Amino acid sequence: MQEVLYIEDLDQAAALLKPQRIEMLKLMDHPRTCLELGKIFGETPQKINYHIKALQNAGLVEQVGERRVRGTVEGSYQARARSYWLASDLVGQVGGAGIAQDQASLRHLLSLTEEMRGDIGHLAQQVGREIPSLGVSLHVELNDESRRADFMADVQKMAQILAVKYGAVAGDDEDGDDAQSTRSTRPLFRLVLACYPKG
Repeated sequence: MQEVLYIEDLDQAAALLKPQRIEMLKLMDHPRTCLELGKIFGETPQKINYHIKALQNAGLVEQVGERRVRGTVEGSYQARARSYWLASDLVGQVGGAGIAQDQASLRHLLSLTEEMRGDIGHLAQQVGREIPSLGVSLHVELNDESRRADFMADVQKMAQILAVKYGAVAGDDEDGDDAQSTRSTRPLFRLVLACYPKG
């Protein structure tokens, strides 16, 4: 079972987004039969089988075994992943995909978050490969609102120091793609700094 299954296909999302199927998936961290799930949900095995087949056809669960019970073959099924992420592109942005240029805006932060979620979702599909990554979370309490601009300036300065020291490439998508193709022999990491009010 993989950690994350990143869903970018609308039909796959439609197969998943049904309340009973989501509840079934939560119980399928280990193999389950339709009979077992039927007892849990108070449904007939035939009705559970209908949902399981829809999830299986969408690539969200897989059959991991079978056994013969009183002349019939009973399959056991397991979720393909521990969590399922829906790509933001399934809905997209109302009014177009333009990213706000104001780095202090909430819309810009949302766009960065969606890009990062997409990057991580795609990386998580590389089953069996160790992905070098780093996550840092800090909580900063400003005792004076007037220090907000100073704090923002210091965060930008810190990012510039890292960029100069480690040879950052352009942050713009188009320039970033060009830079990645010309420096394909070196590992390319993305650093995103996010700052927002908590609570």
